[in-house]
Amino acid sequence: MTSTPPPVSPTTAAFHVQAVLSFAVSLSAVAVAVIFLPADGWVRAFLGLGILYVTTSAFTLAKTIRDRQDVSTVVTRVDQARMDKLLAEHDPFAVR
Repeated sequence: MTSTPPPVSPTTAAFHVQAVLSFAVSLSAVAVAVIFLPADGWVRAFLGLGILYVTTSAFTLAKTIRDRQDVSTVVTRVDQARMDKLLAEHDPFAVR
């Protein structure tokens, strides 16, 4: 019976750190810009809530895309496991 190797993560640890740092720097820069914006407090509060909404919706979108990709990966792996089982159990020289 052949077994398929476990899927390899397409990202490295360095790429993950870079993505996290990039997100933190960009969110911090926008937050500082809104805080020091020469405008009334309600305008800064409105922009701050907008930043939070965009951030949470971006996380939700990324999670949804990841979940959809994971579902297709699991279905593919289940189909592959069924095919491997059928091939392993098949004996072309069996007399029936």
